[in-house]
Amino acid sequence: MSHGPRSGLAAVSSALLAMSRHLEVRDVLKTIVASARELLDAQYAALGVPDDHGGFAQFVVDGVSDEQWKAIGPLPRQHGILAAMLHEATPERLADVRDDPRFGGWPSAHPDLVDFLGLPIRDGDEIIGALFLANKLCPDAEGDPPAPRPEGTCGFTQDDEELLGILAQHAAIALTNARLYERSRELTIAEERSRLAHELHDAVSQKLFSLRLTAQAATALVDRDPARAKGELQQVAALAAEAADELRAAVVELRPAALEEDGLVATLRTQIQVLDRAHTARVTFAGHGVKALPAAQEEAMLRVAQEALHNALRHSEAARVDVTLHRRGTGAVLRVTDDGSGFDPRTVRRAGRHLGLVSMRDRANGTGGRLIVQSAPGKGTTIEMEVPGG
Repeated sequence: MSHGPRSGLAAVSSALLAMSRHLEVRDVLKTIVASARELLDAQYAALGVPDDHGGFAQFVVDGVSDEQWKAIGPLPRQHGILAAMLHEATPERLADVRDDPRFGGWPSAHPDLVDFLGLPIRDGDEIIGALFLANKLCPDAEGDPPAPRPEGTCGFTQDDEELLGILAQHAAIALTNARLYERSRELTIAEERSRLAHELHDAVSQKLFSLRLTAQAATALVDRDPARAKGELQQVAALAAEAADELRAAVVELRPAALEEDGLVATLRTQIQVLDRAHTARVTFAGHGVKALPAAQEEAMLRVAQEALHNALRHSEAARVDVTLHRRGTGAVLRVTDDGSGFDPRTVRRAGRHLGLVSMRDRANGTGGRLIVQSAPGKGTTIEMEVPGG
């Protein structure tokens, strides 16, 4: 296959590594499509992930400009050759797709397709997507770069089909891993929202309890001491305003975590403002000059901060917890410090009570970073995490 696809081990390895590098489903899909098109010298490539309603939940293309894609219009439905990939679970290799009786219904702005190669992407017995290539680029006899042949004189080969089959198998693994990652992240977000809901509920309940007692005192004083009753009613108004603020915070802060949209600094600041309102301890945050970090590092730092804050506020009897995030080289350092009861890290480790330290260290190590724990009985605790950046 000297003039066929980029078939060497280096090319295949590069494509497979590129697929395993991403955790977001959309990024994985784009990488699969781009890798397949480059590896097999195709002019166009596409990958469709079916929904349960006869259409596609996601459909990613490569080789088509943004302007062309907009002109093509809505996502395709599962019909014709596309349906064959999703329901018959067999490869399709055609010299000219236009001659196939299943061909039809393509938008006028759609590029002209001639030779065609399609394969299902399977996870066990389930078809989780379909990968399509069209218009094999043929190298010129004089060694010029490959170019499309409108009349399909080149075409995909059996070797192409076998190579795409290998790519599809690894694509299934990468896509399944990305889905599991996103599902795990959704569960983590749900768990954190539940924790915030509990903390906000406690704070609002305390305000409403105080409001009720103050209102009762005002009622008792109205007849015999109007001046004091007036003071109590003013306190009722103040407590009502505070309760309204807490409820407003509940509405705003219990939205899904917006790490991707808002960044690590803004997300930490928002969550710490909630914790400061919900607890008697003073909780502060300061961020200095931190630039955007790789997504995996930002998520790891957020989870470590949340775990350290939970320990400080629930277990240490701290009166103050300070969180700082500052730049160090191309990376960043997160520090969570409390003035609570502290502990002996060696004793905690021997007793098997880790206070989440194992998971925090795993998160730090998993992103190429490091975690330092400093604590002693009666001396408070400092958790420091450093990541290298991108």
